[in-house]
Amino acid sequence: MKKLLLIALTLSLYACNSDDDKPQNPVEQLPKATQTGEGIFACLVDGKPFIDKSGGWFNCFYQYVDDGWHFGIHGIDESFEGTLFPDSIILGTTKKKISEGGVLQLIEISEGNASGGGGFTFSINDSQSSSTNQEYTGELTITKLDFESYIVSGTFWFDIKHPVTGDTIKIREGRFDTFFIM
Repeated sequence: MKKLLLIALTLSLYACNSDDDKPQNPVEQLPKATQTGEGIFACLVDGKPFIDKSGGWFNCFYQYVDDGWHFGIHGIDESFEGTLFPDSIILGTTKKKISEGGVLQLIEISEGNASGGGGFTFSINDSQSSSTNQEYTGELTITKLDFESYIVSGTFWFDIKHPVTGDTIKIREGRFDTFFIM
């Protein structure tokens, strides 16, 4: 009986899998949406987790330049380089104010608009980009805009057209929380 118990215990240890604790749902693999300047930028790119792991060193600004307000944030996930997916995600406004609680429609890059885009690095000599427009749109919601602590947080989603295949790339469940330069 002891041998049988020992064999059963040994087999049960081999059945344990160390990745059981990893979330299987891609959304659960993203960092939680926060509003405290945590330095996060993440989203799903066609269902795959895109997470900027720079520790919050992505470029984020909200500045008054050339008679208008400009907002921009740019996250990079190097694990997407050389794939058919964008390795950088960009959100911005051109001569358009942002406000806490504000929802911006992401359309083409032009004065008075907000837009989203993706940068694709196919090889060292081949990089291309694609951005929202009248056909491929999305939304950016500013959930926090704190001018005392210089914190901006938000959520986003948008679609872009792949610059080579023409397929629709779906950016979903986007979130950011960082400090901005003014």
